[in-house]
Amino acid sequence: MIMSSIQDVRAHAITHSLFPPTKLKGAIEKLGFVQADPIRAPAAAQDLILRHRVKDYRAGDLERRYSSLDIEEDVLYAYGFLPRPVWQLLHPRDTKDLTRLEKNILDTLRRFGEMHPRDLEEHFGRDRTINAWGGHSKVTTRALEDLHYRGLLRIARREKGIRVYQPAPPFSQVISPMERSRKLVMVVANILAPVPQQSFVETLSRIRHSAPSLGNARTILDELHHAGELLSATIDGITYVLTPPKRTHTEVPRCVRFLAPFDPLVWDRRRFEHLWGWRYRFEAYTPQAKRERGYYAMPLLWADTIIGWANVFISEARLNVDLGFIEKRPRDPSFRSELAAEILRLQTFLKLEDADHSDVAAIVAKALKQSVVSQ
Repeated sequence: MIMSSIQDVRAHAITHSLFPPTKLKGAIEKLGFVQADPIRAPAAAQDLILRHRVKDYRAGDLERRYSSLDIEEDVLYAYGFLPRPVWQLLHPRDTKDLTRLEKNILDTLRRFGEMHPRDLEEHFGRDRTINAWGGHSKVTTRALEDLHYRGLLRIARREKGIRVYQPAPPFSQVISPMERSRKLVMVVANILAPVPQQSFVETLSRIRHSAPSLGNARTILDELHHAGELLSATIDGITYVLTPPKRTHTEVPRCVRFLAPFDPLVWDRRRFEHLWGWRYRFEAYTPQAKRERGYYAMPLLWADTIIGWANVFISEARLNVDLGFIEKRPRDPSFRSELAAEILRLQTFLKLEDADHSDVAAIVAKALKQSVVSQ
């Protein structure tokens, strides 16, 4: 596939990332990484990302089925869920110079096999320390997080969102640092491509914390381009990195989708602004008075264009949708019907079982009537 226009980049980005829905394990393997975020507005980011890519997905399915999926929680360029082969590429990390507390916690977990943080507090107390954000964290929690980062512990499961830890299995993959680096670069390319080269190099630099032995990003990029494993195209003066297409060109479906703020399709803000002509910002941590689009505004994709955003919340077991548009809302009658279809899918995903088509029609009418237009 040769990309010669911004429309080509849009189409490739959408059809590559929003592949036909498949089974949960297969979707995670195909993505290579699913970013996590604890905010639920209306659901966690990982669930909102997976609902477009997994058949019959429901909010919370990832957490419920975690132990059966051969996946891990860890940091790639952000925190999230990875297939185990990808997770192993991030390790080994430095396991030297453990504190006495960390050694004791590790020994305790090896003895008991699996423990909730509150159970560890009974062994090691409830002392607190200053965390990286200036707040207070329990010393045992900080130690668990450090052991997890080092690859000595893994997340076995979660109880009401709280991580339950167990000793990590030994790493079966023994490959050279250079081969690890090449594979990690290809993982990130698969997630984000087509991606501006500048953004790609910046993202790879962030992975040095996750994979300390990652080689020089530009050198690896040059080698992968030379080998034909990565391609490049320049559109409007911006050089894009992309992976060779695995299938022939697919038409972008004319449907509406509400995307998570951390969805791979919108993750890189540089690409977002180039492809769709406006600046999107995640505003959950922005003071309310300074928000332009809303606490958890989700980009609104219509066919091959992100035309605005949606804020979705649940009140008295009913879905409410507030819409905003960058320009005038589409007058195409099919937009209204596709908007209704997306809202119905969202209700099903959120398990609002009492919703029916008349509810959806009312939600759509209200959302369109009260929608705002903002440049």
